[in-house]
Amino acid sequence: MPTTVLPMPRRDDPLVPRMAEHATSVFGEMSALAAQVGAINLGQGFPDTDGPQSLKDAAIAAILDGRGNQYPPAHGIPALREAIAEHQRRFYGLAVDPVTEVVVGTGASEVIQSALLALVDDGDEVVMFEPWFDIYGAGISLARGTRVGVPMSGPLLRPDLQALRSAMTERTRVILLNSPHNPTGVVFTQEELAEVARIAIEHDVYVISDEAYEHLWFDDHRHVPIASLPGMHERTVTIGSGGKSFSFTGWKIGWGTGPQDLIAAVRTVRQHLSYVSGGPFQFAMAHGLGLPDEYFTAFRADLQHKRDLLASGLADLGMRVIVPQGTYFVTTDVRPLGFEDGLAFCRELPRRAGVVAIPHSAFCDDRSIGAPYVRWAFCKRPSVLTEALERMQAGLPG
Repeated sequence: MPTTVLPMPRRDDPLVPRMAEHATSVFGEMSALAAQVGAINLGQGFPDTDGPQSLKDAAIAAILDGRGNQYPPAHGIPALREAIAEHQRRFYGLAVDPVTEVVVGTGASEVIQSALLALVDDGDEVVMFEPWFDIYGAGISLARGTRVGVPMSGPLLRPDLQALRSAMTERTRVILLNSPHNPTGVVFTQEELAEVARIAIEHDVYVISDEAYEHLWFDDHRHVPIASLPGMHERTVTIGSGGKSFSFTGWKIGWGTGPQDLIAAVRTVRQHLSYVSGGPFQFAMAHGLGLPDEYFTAFRADLQHKRDLLASGLADLGMRVIVPQGTYFVTTDVRPLGFEDGLAFCRELPRRAGVVAIPHSAFCDDRSIGAPYVRWAFCKRPSVLTEALERMQAGLPG
């Protein structure tokens, strides 16, 4: 008799349970609220002006010349991989083989997720500083790993290195590092990175180092890649972002560098995700990485001016401001305004003052760590920042 094959029962919710917590995003909630009430969106971290014209020209030329209009090489066009390797040598003294130690992806986000999927297996622990960027949690869930948070603590939200050491177990597989750090704006010092390196080496774990904001550091807080420390190159995947370095976030070109075995693992996963990334934009990013030092200096100076404008204005409104050392973001403690909960503050702010920001608690498993803190994006035109401050001056208690 023929075998009867019964249909598998369907769950009421088709989403697999481990991804349920990632179904909604605070960015989506706040951006929708901004659109609903006509608020200025200082929540999402993207510039409201374009980057260098020469990168646009390079992308247009590549399109017109027919370069990159069809599938580029899966791991990145040779010109971009060579430019990435030269960038690592030029800025950090790191020797990277462009043939075997570089991978190009659809934004830094895809490379981060590919690295997690490549290096993390069922039940492996990924230790990261909390608050953390939200895609980290989703990536760890995709890999069926377990996330372990370590607080950014103290009045200036520095990494708690003793807590990092205490968090390491036999199941720890990866330390997921982010410096310059989103959302706090902290740039890890050489001493802090050296202690992270000691812990990684002692426990023989990998490091995935998200350095998307590597060129967005201010004052004397120069970014140092952890891969440049002794004993770290061979265990670190370093992530870079063309979108953040050149203000073309919509082009979604990012990359990873590291030792051949780790990059081979990341390549194995990444080629089965987007397969390839925008070819003409890869030629443009190769051009961008070769821009003179003056570009990067002017880029930082412009963002530092915007940082100072927003930070001083938020302080004048009565918030305690943690002046960022890097990234696009200012963090404030909103308790001086009478709010104990940053999420409640952010939900009230658009209707009350016509401005949107993001609460740190959205980036925490232990929401008490981020409860009073709010992140503000300053990568906007000065006129937009000034208008946002004026709206809050009129709408907030004070």
